[in-house]
Amino acid sequence: MPSLRSRALSVALVAAGRRRRFATAEAVRARVAETARRPASHLPPRSLGRVADVSRTFVGAWPVYDASPRGIEPAAQVLYVHGGGYINELVRPHWSMIRTLVTQARARVVVPAYILAPRGTADRTVPVAADLLSGLIASGGAGGTVLVGDAAGAGLALAAAQRLRDRTGDQPSRIVLISPWLDLTMSHPDQAAIEAADPLQARSGLLEAGRLYAGTLATDDPRVSPLHGSFAALAPMTVFTGTRDVLTTDSRELLRRARADGVEVEFHEEPGLPHGYPLLPVPEGRAARDRIVELIRSAAEE
Repeated sequence: MPSLRSRALSVALVAAGRRRRFATAEAVRARVAETARRPASHLPPRSLGRVADVSRTFVGAWPVYDASPRGIEPAAQVLYVHGGGYINELVRPHWSMIRTLVTQARARVVVPAYILAPRGTADRTVPVAADLLSGLIASGGAGGTVLVGDAAGAGLALAAAQRLRDRTGDQPSRIVLISPWLDLTMSHPDQAAIEAADPLQARSGLLEAGRLYAGTLATDDPRVSPLHGSFAALAPMTVFTGTRDVLTTDSRELLRRARADGVEVEFHEEPGLPHGYPLLPVPEGRAARDRIVELIRSAAEE
């Protein structure tokens, strides 16, 4: 049973019309057109600079932020890949999570503001993300590197890990996926029933966002939809999902396929919780964040 605060937040999200952002293909196209006219900011909040040393570099055209705990040596490294359906920039809940990883896990957190769809497509985006992950592992050692992604960013993170495995065999110490979007075909037969209870997302809008990100690739290409790729020899995974998330089918399929390929999966499915709940100010979200912090601290000790 979800907490009272979680239930109240779900009602508030519906009332605020948040689901409309991905309600239809037309809504997604309108969002993309608006972003093209007036690009959203991906800058970190100034409050992060009070607790972390924050810098920015560029990897090609990507701004990449680097946040480290102020005054102490980082205990671990994290590559954090943000969500937003591949069409939205970093927003405050992402930066709040990043702040938690810096201050509580004492991690150096590297955060790419990757190019959004339709300019940024999977064939261009996945190789750059894999290069970032490879560089982070090389600079700090695989034992202290954790790959974290939420929603669309979790899909990009997993695709990058698969590409790096195929290229060099390297992996981070752990992959943490928060409400992952892993199959952009949106074809699972259980999704129709789940969608009716999802306060945030709808399949038609997600299909359009996925089409834009796929570019010239098929939506079932593993670079676009890493659920269709191989899980063999990937790092151990931790997955968080909620039953009021139309994308929870992706997490369930990942659990089945990854374990079949011999990958360790720690799986958290919260009844009644919506998409992205570990980023939300609810008790279940706090518990998920605490577990992520534990995992990063454990990686530092390996």
